[in-house]
Amino acid sequence: MKIANVLIVASLVAFMSGCASKDKEVFNMPATYWYEEIAKEIKNQDLEKADSLYTSLASEHIESPLLPEAMTMLANAHIQDEEYVLANFYLDEYLKRYGSKANADHVRYMKIKANYEAFPNPNRNQQLLIDTITQTKDFLARYPNSKFRPLAETVLVRLELGEYLLDTNIKDLYERVDKPEAAKSYEEKLNKSSLGGAKSIEPAIPWYRSWFEKQ
Repeated sequence: MKIANVLIVASLVAFMSGCASKDKEVFNMPATYWYEEIAKEIKNQDLEKADSLYTSLASEHIESPLLPEAMTMLANAHIQDEEYVLANFYLDEYLKRYGSKANADHVRYMKIKANYEAFPNPNRNQQLLIDTITQTKDFLARYPNSKFRPLAETVLVRLELGEYLLDTNIKDLYERVDKPEAAKSYEEKLNKSSLGGAKSIEPAIPWYRSWFEKQ
């Protein structure tokens, strides 16, 4: 019995030692090592690990030309994975460190795109919607000749249609809960909008969400 216990303990120690050696952190590696590892983990769809590897790259090789490439790569990966807050983090870092006349419009458009893609559901996050409209208008004023201008204009129209629909639903809600003054303020806003006569298709809402969205 004692021998069996000893064998069990020895097996556990060996297993834990093996795990510790696998999880042992790596330090002082060349920038190419970290960059390649980031790319590998993105390919493996392990963005949490890729983010951790980026921290190592940024701390050990702050002047590496691979750092801005890694930021862009991670931003795109997080956009594709619908993690827009993290995508914006990398884009903000890129603008702060490497933003220039040559690339600023591209990075700022990516931020707009990330925010736009963050609206999978209608009637959600009014403040983000308003902020993104402001951000897009600022982009169009700042970069009138950007090759991304047509894309930004399309995004702006869609966002403004979304805002009009949201304001309409809010007005209807205030009317249903008998708050005429609040409903009137939204009605006045809708009357001033240039989208009042626009033909648009209201987004389809699943039945299980419609109870909460429309009530």
